Amino acid sequence: MTSSQDLLGFWETTGSAKTFTHPLDPELLDGYLPRTALVLDYGCGYGRLTAELVKLGYGAVRGVDVSAALIARGRREHPGLDLMRCAEFPLPFEDAAFDAALLFAVLTCVPEDAAQSAIIAELGRLVRPGGVLYLSDVPLQDDAYHQELYGRFAQQHGTYGVFETPDGGVFRHHAPERLRGLVREAGFSVVRERVGSVATLDGRTAERLQIIARREGRTRPGAAPE
Repeated sequence: MTSSQDLLGFWETTGSAKTFTHPLDPELLDGYLPRTALVLDYGCGYGRLTAELVKLGYGAVRGVDVSAALIARGRREHPGLDLMRCAEFPLPFEDAAFDAALLFAVLTCVPEDAAQSAIIAELGRLVRPGGVLYLSDVPLQDDAYHQELYGRFAQQHGTYGVFETPDGGVFRHHAPERLRGLVREAGFSVVRERVGSVATLDGRTAERLQIIARREGRTRPGAAPE
């Protein structure tokens, strides 16, 4: 089985040169997040969506990623963005420090159950009560190509939906209920979902699931309006 260190190595080398394709849905986001919100883009990669949020008028966006190579690339390609490399939890922010968090095509890059739960739990700590989690990821696909891929690697990785790519990447597609369950376990309530097609890193097309979830609990005084 591939180790966490091996996975990180991919994103420090081959993966750090890839062009990410998972798109933001500004119309969906607009309904839940004011431009004054403090936003954490977790798993920001080279700051692609961090930069897009800034262009859309969000004035306080911070991008965080585990990969030093991706953060270095982001600083070259998007000078002036607030990008930070953080390889471990907890992240260096106070509880409820953000009004919202983005988690875009991150869980698909993290095949292990415990690591996925740790990410969502940390975002649950960092998003204020009443704040928003915007998650977009890839559920299990029903086409013949992906079905064969899942079956081929299921025994090796012990989880149906985990698969490898020829260039050394390890990825995971999820049952939609798993994504919803992770969100709920971290103290969020799902308020909206949207599906659609996206391009993948290997040039194919896959269906994605977008989830808007609200952090449960009382809103802290002085927080951005919901």
